Formats: sequence, C-alpha cells, structure tokens
Amino acid sequence: MGASSAQEIWEAALGELQVQVTRSYYRTWLEKTTGLSYEDNQFVIGVPNAFVAEYLNQNQRSLIEKTLIGLTRPDIKVLFRVASARETTASAPTARPKGEARYTFDSFVVSNSNRLAYAAALGAAEDPGRGYNPLFLYGGVGLGKTHLLHAVYHAARANNFRALYVSAEQFTNEFVSAIREKSTEEFRSKFRTVDILLIDDIQFISGKEQTEESFFHTFNELHNANRQIVMTSDCPPKSMPRLGARLCSRFEWGLVADIKPPDFDTRLSILQAKAEQEKTEVPLDVLEFIAQRIQQNIRELEGSLHRAIAYARLFRALLTPELAARALEDIAGKGPMSASLTPERVIKAVAQSFQLTPDDLKGRKRDRTTALARQLAMYLLKEGTSCSLAQIGLEFGKRDHSTVTHAVQKIAAEMDNDPYLRRKVFDIRQGISPAK
Repeated sequence: MGASSAQEIWEAALGELQVQVTRSYYRTWLEKTTGLSYEDNQFVIGVPNAFVAEYLNQNQRSLIEKTLIGLTRPDIKVLFRVASARETTASAPTARPKGEARYTFDSFVVSNSNRLAYAAALGAAEDPGRGYNPLFLYGGVGLGKTHLLHAVYHAARANNFRALYVSAEQFTNEFVSAIREKSTEEFRSKFRTVDILLIDDIQFISGKEQTEESFFHTFNELHNANRQIVMTSDCPPKSMPRLGARLCSRFEWGLVADIKPPDFDTRLSILQAKAEQEKTEVPLDVLEFIAQRIQQNIRELEGSLHRAIAYARLFRALLTPELAARALEDIAGKGPMSASLTPERVIKAVAQSFQLTPDDLKGRKRDRTTALARQLAMYLLKEGTSCSLAQIGLEFGKRDHSTVTHAVQKIAAEMDNDPYLRRKVFDIRQGISPAK
C-alpha cells in the first residue's frame, strides 16, 4: 500500500487518538507524526526525531496498535521511524495546523458560555495589570481555557509586552531544578520580570508546599508591581483541594470567571470554524449531527470532526451524517462513555480491573491500590455519565462531593504523565462501552 494510503489511515487514527489523550499530550507526541507506509501487517509511522520514536515505542505502542486494528487488520504491527523532510512533506496531504499561533482571540468562538472569560482575557492582553489582576479562568476539560491563555500570550507579544506562558507542572519542575542546581536567582528573574505571567492548570501546585511557597512570593512580587497574572484551573480556587489559604485568597483578588459547556449553536460554529481551518467542505447536516452528539467537550468535538473527515478520505466516500455515525461508532468504546452507563456497571468494571470487589471501592479501605481504583471509578463516572458529584459520592459510601472533586482532579492530572494509568482508563472504557 502506498504512502498516501498509509497517511489516510493514520489521519483517521489521529482523529481517534486526539479524543483519547489530552491536548498538550497530543501536541507534544502525536501532532507531527505521519503515516509512511503500510505493507503486509507492518505500519510505519514517521516521527520528527529519535526521542519521540523511543517514547512512543515504549509508552504508546499498545494504544496506537489498538487504534489501527479498527482501521486495518487484527495482526497489525507498528514501527516508528524518523522521517526525512521529503517524506514528511509527501505524506501530509491534509494541512494540520502548525504551532500555537492558531490559538488566538480571532479563532476563539465567543458565546454566552464564555463571554466574560473572553472579554477579561482580551483586556488582560491589551492593558496588563490595569483591570482584573489576577485573572482566574476555570472550567471543565476541553472548554477553551488553554486556547484563551495562548490568545493572551500572542496578543501581548504583538503589543510588545513581555509575556511568559508555562504550565503549573513546568513551573514546579523548573523550581525543583533551580533548587537542585542552585540557580534560584535565575529562576526568580525568569518569572518575576515579565509583564504578563500565564500559568495553565494552576491546580497542579495544590498541596505541593514548597512550590506553593515559591509561587506565593512570585505572585506577590508581580502583583505589587502591577504585572498581570492569568491562571487557568479545572475548578474555582475554593474548590482546589489542599490549596493554602494565602494563595486561595490571592487567586480571588481579581476576577474569577468560569467557562461553561457550549450550547448547540456555539458547538456548530466551532465545527464550522474547524472545517474552514482544515480547508475542508463539510455538509451542514454532518456538522449538526456531530454538534448534537458531542455536547460537553470542545476538544472531543474537534477530534470527532477530524475523525469523520479522515474516515471519509480513507474510504473515498461522501461525508454524510450516516458515514459520520459509522466513523464515530468505531470509537464508541474508546472515547467518552455513554450517559446510559450505570454506576454499578462502572464500579464493577473498575473493581475487576484491579482485582477488587465493588464493596472494596464503596468501603473504607485506604490502601494504595484500593484508593487509586476508587478515584479512577469516580473519575469515570464524572466524565462518562450524567451523575452529579453528590450522586457519585453516595455511590461510594456517602462520601462528600469534595472528595469526588479531588479524585477527579487527581486522576485527570496524573493521566497527563502516566501512560499506565491512561491505558488502564482506555481498557476499562473499552470494556464497558455499550454494545452496538
């Protein structure tokens, strides 16, 4: 099979993988990959360098092969190879966006669900430190928080402000390295001499006492100098578990703005913008079908469109709502779960996966394995069903909703850095997906 066919298969696979992993993970490890060849049962994936090849081979081979099996054959074997510039160009018939500059204010779809957050972010970029400072944006996974953060960064740089964007994890890692290498002065200079500091997923520092202390002083110095601070989180400051009272108070000094899931018209607008970005004409009824099917997560919404487009190209078929349904049904057990799943089914599946019983998860055992299984079950119920936090807490022995919130945040954060946990979640989801 030729390179173009291999790339078409890989485009379809990427559409599925984009739903499976976080946006930052996808950008780091998968976005610059290509499908080079598919001969017999061997599928060759082109990667930008040897480091990516080694990482994917060690950590994501199983997930990638499972994804490709649905598009090729059961005995598919994956090989990762560093691609030449010529191979990369030849194997990329569709233009995937390059670089973070695509996350701008112009490409952000504004609606009632995010209007306040958008306006506040725009104000922070145009006149840093003069309006709401700090600006704290929070909302669920995949709703556009990181998009707005990058938009502030690019607009500020265009206005000749010194802007620095980092994730809270990166801030933590650099702080630890600075202590180890005795370069704390360089660390302080880097983070305290900018006009705008942008911190993504600030909840990551919660409970890390030394990191919190360092960020506390960084925050104070920037705020006292009227330098703008913008942060994102998956929850408001008061709901961040184990966050110190001093930081919690400071996070609320300015404006705390939430981003809610988009309504149908907004989801449709997002899909239309995404199709235009990919330079692909998609019938309106197809966009409407996807907008009706995917309601809570913009990342999943965009990934589903990508999957449908790639699926149509792969099979050289007209993109219709029926074809889009088939494309998305193929990953029904690998993406977010159906709202029809019951808590009993999820708890039973998780317990079996960890060789425990449902009563273990609902009881008071606190050993490491049981605690992880319990938190993972809470995460799956929150992400894959319509159960409220209070309802989930009741399923686990009348636990408080704050316990559920902590569990969901912990699993979501650890999945970014733990391939084993991601595979565990993937396998459980696959096992409990509703029968077709």
